[in-house]
Amino acid sequence: MEKLAIISDIHGNMPAYEAVMKDIQHRDVTQIICLGDLVGKGPHSERIVDRVRESCEVVIMGNWDDFIGNRTDDPILLWQQARLGKERLTYLKGLPFCYEFWMSGKFVRLFHASPRSVYERIQPWDSMESRLSMFESSEMCGEPIQADVAGYGDVHNAYLQIITGKMLFNTGSVGNPLDITQASYVLLEGHYHSKQPSAFNIQHIRVPYDIELAVQHAKDEQMPDSEVYILELRSGQYRGRKTKE
Repeated sequence: MEKLAIISDIHGNMPAYEAVMKDIQHRDVTQIICLGDLVGKGPHSERIVDRVRESCEVVIMGNWDDFIGNRTDDPILLWQQARLGKERLTYLKGLPFCYEFWMSGKFVRLFHASPRSVYERIQPWDSMESRLSMFESSEMCGEPIQADVAGYGDVHNAYLQIITGKMLFNTGSVGNPLDITQASYVLLEGHYHSKQPSAFNIQHIRVPYDIELAVQHAKDEQMPDSEVYILELRSGQYRGRKTKE
């Protein structure tokens, strides 16, 4: 039996990333896979890119990784681009779209947002039709077959649903969780690259980290528009909207 750690949506948050990596080190993990959005939002995108390249055997593209290097007049993106530099931006732009493999007799497909686009957003409460579409293949993926297990990031909400006998899961976010204020990742356990049916497990892990240290990093770096980022870290809600009257 092998254990795969699936991480996603780190968003330049070093304290959260380091807490998750420390937790992973104690779990006999065989391989670490990153489902994208290494960058943006937080102040240390460049450090995260370097660390992920060292620690993750597979890295796929997120929406931030795709557009971060595009021509822009946005001062926030320009600030991020200057810190990342040309080589890292080229690396992000060249990341693959998805990763597919067999595990314990189940065909697993991992992507950032949907099997069709890094910009298509599917929430756990969306229609059954939308969620069923997550098991489909597309021209963006390799194998033209339905997935038995589909996993993704993007929405920063960790969950697992069993739909018509198939498993749909979201990793949640390492660096910008929008459900509770703890970093999130997933463990897959089974026989990696095996088509033979056998034991298979999905486990969500929540890891507390030093949120105020992450807040201080954003302030120390004088990151543009840091107020919104800080509010999300502290509240665990998108722009803190559920904490407002």
